[in-house]
Amino acid sequence: MARLQSLVAGPVQRRVAKWVRILEEVNSFEPVLQELDDNELRKRSLSLRYRAKSGEPLGKILPEAYALVREAGRRTLEMRHFDVQIIGGTSLYYSSIAEMQTGEGKTLTATLPLYLYALAGKGAHLATVNDYLASRDAEWMRPIYEHLGMTVGVVQTPDNSEQRREAYGCDVTYGTAKEFGFDFLRDRLLLRRLGFRQEDFLGGGVSEHRLEGDGDRPVQRGSHFVLVDEADSILIDEARTPLIIGSLGADPVEQVVATYQWAAQAAGHFKEFEHYDIDEDTKKVELNATGRQLMRALSKPDILSDVGLIDLYEYTERAIKVATDFHLDRQYVVRDGEIVIVDEFTGRLAEGRKWRDGIHQALEAKEGVEVTVPTGQAARITVQDLFLRYHHLAGMTGTASTSASELLKIYKTRVIPVPTNRPPQRKRLPDRVFANSEDKYEAIVAEVQELHALRRPVLIGTRSIDKSQIISRKLTELGLEHEVLNANEIEREAEIVSHAGELEKITVATNMAGRGTDVKLGAGVAELGGLHVICTELHDAARIDRQLVGRCGRQGDPGTFRQYLALDDDILKSGLGPDAAERVTSKVSPGQNLDAFAKLLRQAQRKVEKNHFRDRMMLLHHEKERKKVQREMGQDPYLDTPD
Repeated sequence: MARLQSLVAGPVQRRVAKWVRILEEVNSFEPVLQELDDNELRKRSLSLRYRAKSGEPLGKILPEAYALVREAGRRTLEMRHFDVQIIGGTSLYYSSIAEMQTGEGKTLTATLPLYLYALAGKGAHLATVNDYLASRDAEWMRPIYEHLGMTVGVVQTPDNSEQRREAYGCDVTYGTAKEFGFDFLRDRLLLRRLGFRQEDFLGGGVSEHRLEGDGDRPVQRGSHFVLVDEADSILIDEARTPLIIGSLGADPVEQVVATYQWAAQAAGHFKEFEHYDIDEDTKKVELNATGRQLMRALSKPDILSDVGLIDLYEYTERAIKVATDFHLDRQYVVRDGEIVIVDEFTGRLAEGRKWRDGIHQALEAKEGVEVTVPTGQAARITVQDLFLRYHHLAGMTGTASTSASELLKIYKTRVIPVPTNRPPQRKRLPDRVFANSEDKYEAIVAEVQELHALRRPVLIGTRSIDKSQIISRKLTELGLEHEVLNANEIEREAEIVSHAGELEKITVATNMAGRGTDVKLGAGVAELGGLHVICTELHDAARIDRQLVGRCGRQGDPGTFRQYLALDDDILKSGLGPDAAERVTSKVSPGQNLDAFAKLLRQAQRKVEKNHFRDRMMLLHHEKERKKVQREMGQDPYLDTPD
């Protein structure tokens, strides 16, 4: 049947049928390898390394390599790769995006292609969404690699150059996409400083012998293979924001800081429609004639005397924008006197990232922390560019099918749904829609009360930190003990998640609970119906909602979930615009059943998804054209600006 499907079925089915035959080869090695002792197993691994470095195609080595990893996992972690994980690992070798459901063991599956590509001696990278997951996964899987004679490195944000160089020098390197990108840019800046030209970079980098004698050296060693964990988040959601290393601007520092601070104080004087208008599509704030007149009339310190009027208008508009659109404990938090972005897609703190175009500095002025001088651009790369530089690219996620066409178009990677090891038992309960958020929250805590009386664990997913705190307060008022998992509690993440599936546990979380975490059921929970997940609001992408839902019903466990919605949810305004959203709510009569409005809210979500897709396509087009112009001018597209 597998051979027949490989000839006549669709492109995905043909590939899976072919990989099922490879699985049979992998399985055939198992009894042989089980007879070997640990030293003989390592010698077998060294033999594969020799064959790979001698130029033998990795595809021919794959069955034995995967069998070795499976046996090493069984011996060191008592975790034997399931057959579906072998199929998923094979799809990753063939540059696919493996769509694996939650709890199906993506972390263990990743060891297969990482080991295979590392055999060639050119390094294999795993890019994930944050330092915590990179460190956790590397330490968890380290025994497998070391049992087979491989070295493992982790790149973390605080690491210095020497630590990074050592991590990249390992056979397998775990880290975040952000750190991989910034290290690439820093290396490129360093090599330019050492006198290399753009042509020296062509073909994948500058050879080691040409750098001998130089004290400062690049940390990376080329772009061979990268496996992107949570691929939809990194390759799609984060692709709208380029990675930029700044250089000091020309304006006097004191004057720039003073202008931001003055604008932050002045923003409160301006009222929408009377002094400024907001473009609903671009969210751009623009002062009208009355607003400009008011701005000119406001008193200003002497240090601003030679700042141009056009610049003052821009500073004021920026200050108004952050005052109206950016909210503490939603888009950002203040920690240790710094503005730290909360990633809207993962719910985690995006350490080291800053908003562009002066937004970050305007927020610093708004919150009264030290204003960091806005910088020019020294080096820049997009997420698309970064990963397309690798000779081999693959990815894993639980939710990629809805973005399959975009991933194929941009990254030339096909999404492959990998079968689950056990049939899923997750059940969806009917959506509930309310006129406003307050009514919605009251209904949510009422449902939590009912389930808590039955001793079932409940996970409540919220869109932002402040909303998780609202629900937390309501649960506290009812005397219900619970844990809160958001970007302010990241140090306790592993502890909170490890207990979330136990009897009577209530966990309130932002969408950071939707990625890279596994909620395991405690004793007796399965008999009660498993974990119940409550989704309190639609996110900007349906994939994020599905990630949260995926916390229940893992590995064939029972579980249920329900989506709660309100007509004043952010998604309705974002998707349909404030006027249309207001028209919808004005037609609602008291006591009306609003569940039918769930369809409208999901339509709004699809509109937001389309807008984000448009933004990514525009960025991709502009970057392509910019690079084309710069190459024609003999410039480096990563280091030079075209103007």
